[in-house]
Amino acid sequence: MGNSRNGHDTPAPVSTSPSNGVGASTWWRHGAVYQIYPRSFADSTGDGTGDIDGIRSRLPYLRDLGIDAIWICPWYTSPLNDGGYDVADYRAIDERFGDLAAAERLVSDAHDHDIRVIVDLVPNHTSSEHRWFRAALAADPGSRERDRYIFRPGRGPDGSEPPNNWTAVFGGSAWKRVDDGEWYLHLFDPTQPDLNWENEEVRAEFDDIFRFWLDRGVDGFRIDVAHGLVKDASFPDLEVTEGLLESNRGFDHPYWDRDGIHEINRRWRSVLDSSGRDVMMVAEAWVQPTRLPLYLRPDEYHQSFNFDFLAAPWQLDDARAAIDRAIDAAASVGSAPTWVLSNHDVMRHTTRYGLPADANWREWPLDGPHELLDQELGTRRARAAALLLMALPGSVYLYQGEELGLPDVWDLPLDVLDDPVWENSGHRQKGRDGCRVPMPWTTDGPSYGFGAGSAWLPQPDSFAELSVEAQERTGGSSLTMYRSALELRGRLFTSDEAFDWIDAGPGMLAFRRGSGAACVVNFGPSAARLPDGDVLISSTPLVDGLLPPDAAAWVTPGGHD
Repeated sequence: MGNSRNGHDTPAPVSTSPSNGVGASTWWRHGAVYQIYPRSFADSTGDGTGDIDGIRSRLPYLRDLGIDAIWICPWYTSPLNDGGYDVADYRAIDERFGDLAAAERLVSDAHDHDIRVIVDLVPNHTSSEHRWFRAALAADPGSRERDRYIFRPGRGPDGSEPPNNWTAVFGGSAWKRVDDGEWYLHLFDPTQPDLNWENEEVRAEFDDIFRFWLDRGVDGFRIDVAHGLVKDASFPDLEVTEGLLESNRGFDHPYWDRDGIHEINRRWRSVLDSSGRDVMMVAEAWVQPTRLPLYLRPDEYHQSFNFDFLAAPWQLDDARAAIDRAIDAAASVGSAPTWVLSNHDVMRHTTRYGLPADANWREWPLDGPHELLDQELGTRRARAAALLLMALPGSVYLYQGEELGLPDVWDLPLDVLDDPVWENSGHRQKGRDGCRVPMPWTTDGPSYGFGAGSAWLPQPDSFAELSVEAQERTGGSSLTMYRSALELRGRLFTSDEAFDWIDAGPGMLAFRRGSGAACVVNFGPSAARLPDGDVLISSTPLVDGLLPPDAAAWVTPGGHD
């Protein structure tokens, strides 16, 4: 091992990024990226928790699926109060997942499979177990240690009231009082104190964290809560105290999407650019569509997630408008759009699309009425949506298990819930555990091949027939469709970003790409004719040559090779 940085060894020369036909600095523009929630992907030890060696064991599966990169949710040392997004040490792997050597082996092995590796970085807050925060609690008000975070005196004669009325994303006040009477800010859970990004020591620390993981060969970074970090220094009260990530629908919000964030973005981009490697960063930025291009300027992020489509109802006009906004916003700054249907924070789209458009899917698992769910409809729409997004210009992010058509396990027993949303919301929302239930790999076993023993969250019996093993022997399965679509996508839709809407008739959303291939989605109530040509793939079998409702197909002009 080489030089030491901040007490951590730097590695020997890293493995280089794969070069599977992807030009320098362009792979991220059209890549298929697979999100891995490591706790729930594959368990190599039988302890019920997924781990790094479990991921390594499934690299051939990911290669055969046809993905270009994996994005790994936080694997750092953490008490897991928020599923790893409460980081206690950004340069160490949590022992439940493995160690730093295992992470380096995974990066190397992934590159051997022509798969790039994106890691998750959480800069808005740390864990309350981070050495910095422990030092802050032990230090006096006004100290250097406290200035790394956001401590403020309380209001009222005795300071017993929070500094303002801000609420946390997970519920309750965004402030917690410490023994000496000061309050610290936590926009999420009380175990996730917000860092003070006006402090140069904080900024320098994250410069070094970026370099630490670049030294280990990673190819990119997903930045958590990229629209956070900077706060209004006057800490004003909010008229609306909604704490959700989507709450910043107006401008000049005191802690979301502040203009000062862009200086930090540019500093990070300079660190990546100075690495001399083909690396990227993608923002999780829940901002107004009109504000998103600011994050995608040439000296800031390479990409940002497009949550506009994810949040849109299954309706033609809404889908088309969301697509137009994403393509136009990315093109205005020379970036490329990203497309996503599910992730670790939202209800899986196979279930979401089975609910009425006006249902609140965050509250529905607890409040119901549960008879509103049409799971068969949701699954059909989910398959169509997958073909739609994979045909669009830009990159597509797939959440583990969506290729299997996994539904959200919204009916988990209350006594197994792990997400802090459940407690912090006062038991008004069950939280996000339903989309984090471990992957089924086989048709039997105590956790359907996830591991040798039971999984940390219980899996429903239906996972047996949705497992990889079951779907590999079933024609027309969701897994078969995803594999075929990703292979076709690589041949038809990744060599250029040309895009044109075409008229395919009432209720039909259709567009043509530069290859000449068209994607057609039937949002109407009855089966409809497809444009002339050869049907390469459809999300649902055609009926007498017609495309059924809530289905999609890719069509290429006759004679295409």
